[in-house]
Amino acid sequence: MRELELLERIRKAAESGAAANISIIHSIGDDCAVIRPRPKEDLVFTTDFVLQGRHFLLEKQSADDIGHIALARSLSDLAAMGSEPLFCLISIAVPAELADKWLRGFYEGLLSLAVKHKITIAGGDLSRFDNVVADVMCCGRVPRGKAMLRSAAKPGDSIYVTGRLGAPKRPEPRVAEGVALRQAGVKACIDISDGLVIDLHRLCRASWVRADLEEVPIATGATLDDALHRGEDYELLFTTRETDLDGIRIGTIVKGKPGEVRYRRKPLPVKGFDHFDASSR
Repeated sequence: MRELELLERIRKAAESGAAANISIIHSIGDDCAVIRPRPKEDLVFTTDFVLQGRHFLLEKQSADDIGHIALARSLSDLAAMGSEPLFCLISIAVPAELADKWLRGFYEGLLSLAVKHKITIAGGDLSRFDNVVADVMCCGRVPRGKAMLRSAAKPGDSIYVTGRLGAPKRPEPRVAEGVALRQAGVKACIDISDGLVIDLHRLCRASWVRADLEEVPIATGATLDDALHRGEDYELLFTTRETDLDGIRIGTIVKGKPGEVRYRRKPLPVKGFDHFDASSR
């Protein structure tokens, strides 16, 4: 199958599953997508690679699963900002032998999640390469100045997560929960992709505070170490002084060494997934 045929198939699939989006003036079919943001809103952007041999193995995961994961990772970042998904750009390179059936499966998985979260595929790029390489860029919108940030945690805030941690599962981005938290006035949030401790450490460093953990909600079949360090939970971790929000309370933000995370008064090592730390591979 030639490139033009593949692109036309992708365009038709994207249009059939596209959410109505008045901000997108022109999408697939031109050299660039044309986006017109609404007044009094901020646009938030994120991008994530999904790499064969690094994030998945072709022989162990279906094309549908890989497409789902590719979009879910970026949607989880939007959720952490409290943003409403708007559009995404999908760039993917595949070996020639995967350019038909496998690529269809990839887009089926990705489009199914896109429809669920009402995000439009506005464009991207398609290429041939020895391994599968996908890059998903997502854009969301929030009311001006209302995005939740890692740098907004304050001493006295309680720390919450949106679910139990530590058991590997198909990522399901907490988009609705993120929007609800932002609407409820939550200011500080991060998604747990690399591990509870390392992601909480990042939030605390950005906010110049310390975290004291009291309890850790452990998923069925997981251990405490899994819940603290395993990662790929894609739950939201947020801090607030509100008391009537959905979530599991796990600790308190306090003054102290910026970035330090303690569990039952003992400092924890900052472990989790790190692309450039050989011990986490």
